[in-house]
Amino acid sequence: MRPIETRYARSGDVRIAYQVVGQGSFDLVFVPGFISNLDLHWEDEGYSRLLKRLSAFSRLILFDKRGTGLSDRVDTNHLPSLETRMDDVRAVMDATGSGRAALLGASEGAPMAMLFAATYPERTRALALYGGYANFHRWVMPPERLDAFIETAETAWGTGATLPNFAPGRVDDPHFTRWWARFERLSASPTAAAALARMNAGIDVRGILPAISAPTLLIHRRNDVRVDPDASRFLVKKIPNSRLMEIPGRDHPIWTGDVDRVADLIEEFLTGERAVAEAERVLAALLATRIFDTARLGDRMWGERNLRFHETWRLLVGRHGGRSAGTHGELMVSRFDGPGRALRCAAALRNAAQEIGVASAQGVHVGEIELRGPPVGLTGRVTMQLAAHAGRGDILASRLVADLAIGSGVHFVDAGRVSFDELDEPLALVLAMSEQHLEPACHAKAKPAEPATLTTRESEVVSLIADGKSNAAIAAELSLSEHTVKRHVANILLKLDLPSRAAAAAFSARHTGPDGP
Repeated sequence: MRPIETRYARSGDVRIAYQVVGQGSFDLVFVPGFISNLDLHWEDEGYSRLLKRLSAFSRLILFDKRGTGLSDRVDTNHLPSLETRMDDVRAVMDATGSGRAALLGASEGAPMAMLFAATYPERTRALALYGGYANFHRWVMPPERLDAFIETAETAWGTGATLPNFAPGRVDDPHFTRWWARFERLSASPTAAAALARMNAGIDVRGILPAISAPTLLIHRRNDVRVDPDASRFLVKKIPNSRLMEIPGRDHPIWTGDVDRVADLIEEFLTGERAVAEAERVLAALLATRIFDTARLGDRMWGERNLRFHETWRLLVGRHGGRSAGTHGELMVSRFDGPGRALRCAAALRNAAQEIGVASAQGVHVGEIELRGPPVGLTGRVTMQLAAHAGRGDILASRLVADLAIGSGVHFVDAGRVSFDELDEPLALVLAMSEQHLEPACHAKAKPAEPATLTTRESEVVSLIADGKSNAAIAAELSLSEHTVKRHVANILLKLDLPSRAAAAAFSARHTGPDGP
């Protein structure tokens, strides 16, 4: 989904580029961060996903701040004040016929949104601030770090060199790295980027925070690499009628990490409900596969083998009851109703790769995905990261996959733990090995399959379900995100082969003894 056209609003002598998408019952103005480019946003999977979610429940108004993207450039020797840039928000609202709107301010866009809300309370319906701050030097960069950043911008802008400052978790993603380099080039020139950084360094809106009267939601990632989470903790103390939601992650841009979690929070804040019904999300096993050139083949031979493997991949996925979920860079992603099918398909793909003359590396994970569309949420990203971590010939899976695949004929070897920015806890990993790949000694030690047991955390969750508590209440009591609780509940129902929360509550009542369930 892309907007039909880009238009321009006049703000003084400057023209501000804007787009409007969606037909919701209220307006939502998205005030972007450091740099932006309206057209390029739609080319990134995470960014377009965010915009699609926001425009599903609002009339979403997007714009490039003056000096960036498709808007007019400005004299870098006479940079506009924050007040002038705030006026650009008003000009865009006037041009789109928006009398009153909710504002979403992301990163450097948050101070602009806060200033607008304090200056024009009659035009501000609500305020959502992601990764925001009131004073640049205190919560973003001290002067010495800013000098180093500006030097990088002036000498290596357009190469993607600034990516570690914003999203270190994506530096090993070649597709995103290339997109980020274009994002730099098409959003601002090197001179303009350095000038914008200097201008942002002067931001200090601490004095206006008590004047904000609009209901305010603050969202901040707990390990945000660019803006200290204490920035939002300060804001929630100073802005009346505000609340703070901290979520996992360290990558700073609003369109990275668990985009659906961010969109859920904003939607629930602005509408009181989430439009994505539970029935539209299902538990599924995802398999991500990549292949390697093992013999330094020439381009032609490698191309032939690569094409042959892709054809084989589609065939084997269908044969094992799965569905192709598309390709993401060098990764081929497929979806299955259960982990056993995903693992058997992974083993077949490993054998097929060897026969074709290439090597494979694969990742398998289980979690919630949307019933429609590609798996772009947290489960998809974790699965693809598992495939990226896997070595040649490996099938690397999460421990949850092993727990749910008992009795499938697949054996597992412990592979340690790995931390993902978007998960509350390190993820336990296993290597999957089919019977024929085990050494004879391993066969002798094999134990009969045992019924699935709940982890300590799952036992806590099922006890709270039995107490009649909602996911939100459980999340608050255990200091988890609501998304994590939903994942635990789904895992519990799968492990115990139960149809509903009520059945889980009954199970807990039957099996709770002195030591718990």
